[in-house]
Amino acid sequence: MCCAVSEQRLTCADQMMLFGKISQQLCGVKKLPWSCDSRYFWGWLNAVFNKVDYDRIRDVGPDRAASEWLLRCGAMVRYHGQERWQKDYNHLPTGPLDKYKIQAIDATDSCIMSIGFDHMEGLEHVEKIRLCKCHYIEDDCLLRLSQLENLQKTILEMEIISCGNITDKGIIALRHLRNLKYLLLSDLPGVREKENLVQAFKTALPSLELKLQLK
Repeated sequence: MCCAVSEQRLTCADQMMLFGKISQQLCGVKKLPWSCDSRYFWGWLNAVFNKVDYDRIRDVGPDRAASEWLLRCGAMVRYHGQERWQKDYNHLPTGPLDKYKIQAIDATDSCIMSIGFDHMEGLEHVEKIRLCKCHYIEDDCLLRLSQLENLQKTILEMEIISCGNITDKGIIALRHLRNLKYLLLSDLPGVREKENLVQAFKTALPSLELKLQLK
């Protein structure tokens, strides 16, 4: 089960701040989630960490706010002009808010979900996204991503691997990423119409390198 924040990545101060936010959320629910099974609780907790704070985006900018969201959920980011992946929440770079622009996202084993995708709206430099073993990723996530005008322009590569809730509906939406050059689809049991996908991408994105590793 994906845990939104690991103790290894947060200082005591960070943990207290996040606990305070969770406590505020708990005060607003009539039935506490731990009265249900553990799966419901972890799903609820991960939803808390995906919730978009629009004031935060306004205050620190979209790239910083998106970085905090992604790392909080267990993903990694790489900034434009850097080779090193940023994966430690405690060591997010400081400095001018417009200095660090997200160029690549690796969401392997993360708990990002659709309610958090508004964090991506202001990103203008993302070229590559990898979604691997993301249990909360659904078609709505890909639909939302493909509708974002900035990402339609910038995304060049995508890899979607072992995301069991993705179907043909979500994949076909990616044809709106008009500059997409490489798309890897692997171990996606919900994707059934491979030939239709191939034809759709040939028509919409004739220069796309489409790599399928599907049953």
